[in-house]
Amino acid sequence: MEFMIDSHAHLADKKFTRDLDEVIFRAKEEGVSHIITIADTIREGEKCIQIAEKYSNVFAVVGVHPHAAKNWQDSDSERLKKLISSSGRVKAIGEIGLDYFYDNSPRNVQQKVFKTQLEIARDLDFPVVIHCRKAIDNLKTIINEVGHSKLVIHCCTEEWNDISDLVDRGLLLGFTGIATYPKSSDIREVIKNCPLDQIMIETDAPYLAPDSKRGKRNEPAFVVEVAKLIAEIKGVSYEEVDEVTTKNTVEFYGLPF
Repeated sequence: MEFMIDSHAHLADKKFTRDLDEVIFRAKEEGVSHIITIADTIREGEKCIQIAEKYSNVFAVVGVHPHAAKNWQDSDSERLKKLISSSGRVKAIGEIGLDYFYDNSPRNVQQKVFKTQLEIARDLDFPVVIHCRKAIDNLKTIINEVGHSKLVIHCCTEEWNDISDLVDRGLLLGFTGIATYPKSSDIREVIKNCPLDQIMIETDAPYLAPDSKRGKRNEPAFVVEVAKLIAEIKGVSYEEVDEVTTKNTVEFYGLPF
């Protein structure tokens, strides 16, 4: 494939309010032709869909982040299902999961909301974008209980020993600019060990700009830095990383090309 995809960006974030047209244009100029925009709340999911319906090269992912799990109401299950069915531009549920680093929502609430959304995805046979920080054991337990496997661990920062069994089961891993930071040797080790056909590249924009852009607002154009790093670690060409990760992303999200 002759294009690149940023598989995880937050285009509905207020940091992109004033210049989203330019952000998407700059991405295209760098060869990043398509972007997956991710929601953290149901309301933000609505904005992601609006963006995806405005820009033909953008697709949406909707769900409730663990930070916002404390605001989940029983009616949100139906709201999420309706949101998914409201537009063909929605390609997955996410980002959902567990975050025990910040603990912005009680852990038992995070677990309940994650499991509920994962069950919805399983029943719809929908892909899932997972957020995990310092919670890998509980995450695995819930994944095993629900029995859904069409998953990507976004912005993977786990050590290889903790994540290798999920890779063996076919899960994908997404990598961001964090991998370019000097102190991120553990992440680079995971990239080295993970098969290329189970890797997706992402920015998590506007957050986590790569080391060469540290301190700046991250944006989809910068995903090329992640691809270059993976090529270096794997000892393969940049073009091969582009081709394989794009194929992985297209197949995972079921994109129409």
